[in-house]
Amino acid sequence: MTILLLLLYIAEDVKKVKTRPSDQELLDLYGLYKQAVVGDINIDKPMIDLKGKAKWDAWDSRKGMSKEDAMTAYIAHAKEVIEKYGM
Repeated sequence: MTILLLLLYIAEDVKKVKTRPSDQELLDLYGLYKQAVVGDINIDKPMIDLKGKAKWDAWDSRKGMSKEDAMTAYIAHAKEVIEKYGM
């Protein structure tokens, strides 16, 4: 299984945890996922949308990280979340 397929598989599993992860855990996962799939942020920062700003900041914080490193970090963090909250 390639690392991208593993990332996509685990991304589905992390959505099925029994208890909702913290906002920070979700933002960390979001930023890593976007960096892994898209690369460096390529959109303007929202001005009014607070949730959009938080997501933008989470993604922007990963700027410069390679897609491969982001995939590896996402998989590791997602496994921790799944283990912590159960499926």
